[in-house]
Amino acid sequence: MSELADRLERVRRRIAEAAASAGRDTSEITLVAVGKTFPAEVLREAVVSGATDLGENRVQEAVAKRPLIPPARWHLIGPLQRNKAKLALENFDVVHTLDRKELADRLQNLLVEHWPERRLPVTLEINVGHESQKAGALPEDALDLLLHTRGCDRLEVRGLMAIPPWGDDPESSRPYFRELRELRDELQQTVQVALPELSMGMSHDFEVAIAEGATMVRVGTAIFGHRG
Repeated sequence: MSELADRLERVRRRIAEAAASAGRDTSEITLVAVGKTFPAEVLREAVVSGATDLGENRVQEAVAKRPLIPPARWHLIGPLQRNKAKLALENFDVVHTLDRKELADRLQNLLVEHWPERRLPVTLEINVGHESQKAGALPEDALDLLLHTRGCDRLEVRGLMAIPPWGDDPESSRPYFRELRELRDELQQTVQVALPELSMGMSHDFEVAIAEGATMVRVGTAIFGHRG
């Protein structure tokens, strides 16, 4: 087993242990292997070693890498600008970072024009830490964004996504993960719609995220190592 395959397996074991501790089924949790800045051959090795879902922060990286890698499900986990929306639709299967009405409208219009039979799974990015330097809708604006996006019939709103404020202690993320889950629950009740996905948790805090209900964890360093 290669070093990468071994790290991937260790992450899977940690996910299983965290799920068991929380009384959850591991099958509820999708591991998104985040390969940003790593070359295509490294991502290829991850897919060959069993990774089924790949995440990228930048549209251009997926454009360059995807043709060189065996089939996988590609997740956009970084900010999306309107002028990159068509490229994103050509290269990603899921968008985690829909955070404003204008972007929803742009994706909707492109889908209607170029992919009329396609529905794009998305999660709404929420800025749970109210950090001015980060993307994401504020929690108090989430209902308005959800209602607007649900009016875009080519978009399938699957749930919410967040990147909490950084802290060395994984436990510092817990209140933000809990806030996202509670916001999701509130939106489900208000709108009477299923929002099954919570995209939250990265290499240093995904076990805490799983304890708080994460269904998609975005793990890079723990699988690929530190970036040079």
